[in-house]
Amino acid sequence: MELIASSTGELEAIARQLLKFAGRQKKMAFYAEIGAGKTTLIQAICAILKVAEQVTSPTFSLINEYHYMEGGQEALVYHIDLYRLNTIQEALDIGIEDYLYGEGYTFLEWPELVESLLPEDVVRIKIEILDNSSRKILFL
Repeated sequence: MELIASSTGELEAIARQLLKFAGRQKKMAFYAEIGAGKTTLIQAICAILKVAEQVTSPTFSLINEYHYMEGGQEALVYHIDLYRLNTIQEALDIGIEDYLYGEGYTFLEWPELVESLLPEDVVRIKIEILDNSSRKILFL
């Protein structure tokens, strides 16, 4: 599926379409260059899930954990940014496989480093900058 976002105001609708596209799959890998809007789209998804905490980029913490309610029970969202890691071993050291194959949503920025570890049915989202305010978003 391919969508064009001309403003951040359109992200809620795109996030809803992404969640519908993903269905029961809760592992998502976000591919894009710096500044393309990976975190902004993840913030829109988390808003739909009614995440309790403020959603911020995990660039320095590597992993942010958020809480939301699902079916009357507390559930977790893991937001992971692998930009600062250099080797797959570093990803394994932070427990990447637990997040990729565990319960809850896992939103992974800069997944290229761990491509070989990703679940077969991971939802891939590619964001391409078209101009200052427009993005092409592909769900794969």
